[in-house]
Amino acid sequence: MTSERASAVPHPGRVVISVDAMGGDQGPAAVVTGLQLSARRNPEIAFLLHGDQAVLEPLVRRQRGLAERCTIVHAAGAVTMTDKPSHVLRNGQDTSMWSALESVRRGEATVAVSCGNTGALMALSMLRLRKLPGVNRPAIACLWPSRNPQGFNVMLDVGADVRADAEDLLQYALMGAAYARNGLGLERPRVGLLNVGTEEHKGRAELRAATEMIAAAAGPGGFEAIGFVEGNDIPSERVDVIVTDGFTGNVALKTGEGTARLIRDFLGEAFRNSILSRAAALLALTSLRRLQKRIDPRRVNGGVFLGLNGTVVKSHGSADATGVSAAVKLAFTLAQSGFQERLAQRMAGATPEARTAQLPCDGPAPKSDPAPATAALAPAARAPEGSGGGVT
Repeated sequence: MTSERASAVPHPGRVVISVDAMGGDQGPAAVVTGLQLSARRNPEIAFLLHGDQAVLEPLVRRQRGLAERCTIVHAAGAVTMTDKPSHVLRNGQDTSMWSALESVRRGEATVAVSCGNTGALMALSMLRLRKLPGVNRPAIACLWPSRNPQGFNVMLDVGADVRADAEDLLQYALMGAAYARNGLGLERPRVGLLNVGTEEHKGRAELRAATEMIAAAAGPGGFEAIGFVEGNDIPSERVDVIVTDGFTGNVALKTGEGTARLIRDFLGEAFRNSILSRAAALLALTSLRRLQKRIDPRRVNGGVFLGLNGTVVKSHGSADATGVSAAVKLAFTLAQSGFQERLAQRMAGATPEARTAQLPCDGPAPKSDPAPATAALAPAARAPEGSGGGVT
């Protein structure tokens, strides 16, 4: 069950997911329990679990059947929520977060999952995995509950970088469309650009330029451009992918989470108000449980870092076992779909020089085995500006 870095090997015949066990507010016990939930539901998953071996071994052994599916890779250090990304870049080589990303870089695992510090995770991901060719700024994509048949919309960026020019927004549109195809099974996702109105003359100059660039790329990009969308369209059936900068996206995400909690609290107060309301709550219990499950943020936990030479899923920092299991499920879905290889192919044609080339839409994964999503050891990378927000 325990492995040193030099001898850590994937589990044959299974999708291997690399997990930072020491990140997050709930501690490694919640992470390990979440892995058990995922392992119980899916026999095709195996894990490389990174962290303090003395802490993790007893936790893993308490979960029935998990030890056979889990390899512990010892890492003595841990990244805290208060650590600055620049400090982690210089001093984080012995941490579980660094080790988890290293497994993806080396091809030992397909996807990395962490509940840890968002800014540090993005900075380390850019350092260890590097950006895909054709990508200026990586983005964090999240799933937003919606009225669409698939139940969710994709929104990006939600916190990787507070700035985005027209070229960045175009790249977000391409990456978001690829994510919607592979993560939600949409053949031709509808992509909209978040603005203060849907009229063509509204918004900043870079938004007006970006919507024209997105419309021009829609045909060869395999998606439908619907122009500008507003904040009330984020959960609607009008759009599948919402594109915005990280500042706006993060504010929208946190506002949505706060509103969902407020509605839940108001409903609870209303149903506890009197004997009659308590009786009404009992009569509506099945419907209320269905609603709770539908809007439970734990069940859509996981923001995906897009634009890197490897897939990274950022779980909410306060995620419990249910939330961790949801993030692992998302990671497994993307790994099974061959998402990383398809995204790399898509973005290879997204440079200005290749913009006019007609690329095939994302289709079946290539028959030949793709090269591992690794990158050569590189000099220290600058922490992305504005990192530290996003899915915390």
